[in-house]
Amino acid sequence: MNFEGGRELFSFDPSVGYLNHGSFGAVAVPVRQTHRDLLDEVDRNPMRFARRLPGRLAEVRARLAGYVGADPTRSALVVNATTATATVLHTLAPLVRPEHEILTTDHAYDAVLTALDRFSRRTGVRVRIAHIPLAADDDEVLARLMAEVRPGVTQLAIVDHIAAATAKLFPIERIAAALRAERVPLLVDAAHVPGMLDTDVEAIGADFWTGNFHKWAFAPRGTALLTVGPEWVDRIEPLVVSHGDPEGFPWAIEHQGTRDVTAWLAAPAGLDLLASLGPDRVRAYAVRMAEYTQAVVADAVGADRPYPGDGVSMRVIPLTGPPGSAAAFWPELRARLGDELGVEVNVNPWEDGGLLRVSGHVYVTDADAQRLAAGLPGLLRGAAA
Repeated sequence: MNFEGGRELFSFDPSVGYLNHGSFGAVAVPVRQTHRDLLDEVDRNPMRFARRLPGRLAEVRARLAGYVGADPTRSALVVNATTATATVLHTLAPLVRPEHEILTTDHAYDAVLTALDRFSRRTGVRVRIAHIPLAADDDEVLARLMAEVRPGVTQLAIVDHIAAATAKLFPIERIAAALRAERVPLLVDAAHVPGMLDTDVEAIGADFWTGNFHKWAFAPRGTALLTVGPEWVDRIEPLVVSHGDPEGFPWAIEHQGTRDVTAWLAAPAGLDLLASLGPDRVRAYAVRMAEYTQAVVADAVGADRPYPGDGVSMRVIPLTGPPGSAAAFWPELRARLGDELGVEVNVNPWEDGGLLRVSGHVYVTDADAQRLAAGLPGLLRGAAA
């Protein structure tokens, strides 16, 4: 399988099979050129660039918000979903007490769990984690999550739309409606959604929504959006107070005088590239490559093939580690796959084993999948010896 011209759009080392778009994205050559032109523009006259910046950022904000069905007046550009989550927790800190709880799932992004751990130590708030089996259907996901809600005690729920480590698609519209009925604010971690799935942020109706545009929407790295509900616009607080603070949201969140915002300004070029390639064509190919890679690798190691949900262009392969192996075995395996096989993937601990996650994209071919399938069993056997 081959997406004509897909590999040539990127600057990958020819010796590398890159199956890990989900971690950092990859910047296409024409988008990178747009970004470099903007960097040159800054250096030609930094003051003129700064004078024009508010209007230009407003245009980008409107474009990105419109793409995901969010209200641009209640949206702000941020570096990534992790920063958005930190901003929400920072805003929430003065409003919570030690008897309160924050709810999330065991599929949550590791940096989010780390932030929650620090938030708990700082405020005394308990973090409640709902266990969601990898194979749980939408009804079970909803039931397990809502069983952990304690009205009046649960002050926030953080739920992935597509989980990073497990690639699982959550029924986020149903979850949002159920939490809204219990008056529990919801932060949707939609880091992987823009560009991968069609979405309508306003229709979801969450109190907070964040998504990265530098993964599946072709934007330069460091480009994301945070959208807040109407009741939070005047309450959201920036992590760093700067000259834009008196202007309120969103400028208070976006403005720091020396922050490099050229990646944000180049983001529309990514959406333009996606449109020129055909979004449906890109998505269909990415899903097919993720499915194919999962199939050949799972067959090679005798593993199951968990299905994440419709339209998700990431897949996981459950792996069993050597007897007595610690959690550190999985990142070590990830490094060995990159260094020894020349194949980049993501591998994370999960329950009693690990999950190897692969991503499909226009630059991925069946040869990348076959290289991983040919080399992985040997690495696992060697580790077990």
